[in-house]
This record gives sequence, C-alpha cells and structure tokens, in this order.
Amino acid sequence: MKKNLLFIGLLVGGLISFSFVNENKPTAQVEYKVVTVIESIVPNGLGRSRMISANETKDYKDFTTTRSDDKDKDKKNKSKRDEIRVKDYEETKLLNFYNLGGIRFQNIAANDAVMTSKVNAMIAEGWELAFINTGVESEGGKGDGKGIFITRYTFKRSL
Repeated sequence: MKKNLLFIGLLVGGLISFSFVNENKPTAQVEYKVVTVIESIVPNGLGRSRMISANETKDYKDFTTTRSDDKDKDKKNKSKRDEIRVKDYEETKLLNFYNLGGIRFQNIAANDAVMTSKVNAMIAEGWELAFINTGVESEGGKGDGKGIFITRYTFKRSL
C-alpha cells in the first residue's frame, strides 16, 4: 500500500512538474524600422534637410563579404551600388537650421513638429520607439561650409 501511494505521489508530482515545461515556447519575434533625420547646419540656409524612411527591405547578407585567415576561401562580394540602393522610400522635407540671418529657431520648432508627427504616426501603427542615435558631421576647417546633424530613430514592433 505504501509503495502504491509513493508511486502515485511520484507520478502526480512528475506530471505536475512536467506541465510547467513548454517545449514549444514561441520566441518573441520583432521587426525593426529606422527613420533617419538629416538637418543641414550649412550657413546661409544653403543645405538640404530631410526625414528619410525606407519602404523596402534589403538583406545585408546579399552585400556582405566574409573574411577569414584562409585567403583561398574569401570571396569578394560583387554587388553593384545600384543593387544596394533603395528606390522606394519616403522623403519628408524639413527646414534648415540656418538662413541668411543665422540660426533660425522657428525652423527648429517646425522640424520638431514634423518629427513628432512621424513618431506619433508610427506609434499609432503599433511601433515602439526603441533607440535614438545622433551625430554631427562638420568639416571644421577654415570657412567650415559643410555640416549635417543626423538623428536615427529605431522603432520595433512585434510580428
């Protein structure tokens, strides 16, 4: 009798423990989308400012070369620039930071309003703002006539 109770107890305990194990756990699947904002910091308002968002996808593997110590196995990627280019994208006009009078704060406020609209629209479509990266590129030499301020917004959503 004790053996039967012990066996039944172990069997029930094992079944209960096993019920918490799920071998077919779905892995969280997410997709990412990057929106890039380029704002001109060229004096006199001569630059171009835009918000760019690709509508098509590319597989990075199609344009990648794998390097190793074994030179015989290295195969150079023969991709043409035209194959890498994305031709289906959104381009939203923005205002430049500068005009003939110098820095233009109204332009910055206008750009903020347009970018906020894009962020809000993407959130309404189920995207979540995951990361923001910024950078400035400027010649910095005498006359410093070139420069951009770039911001990349990375969004993600569940599939």
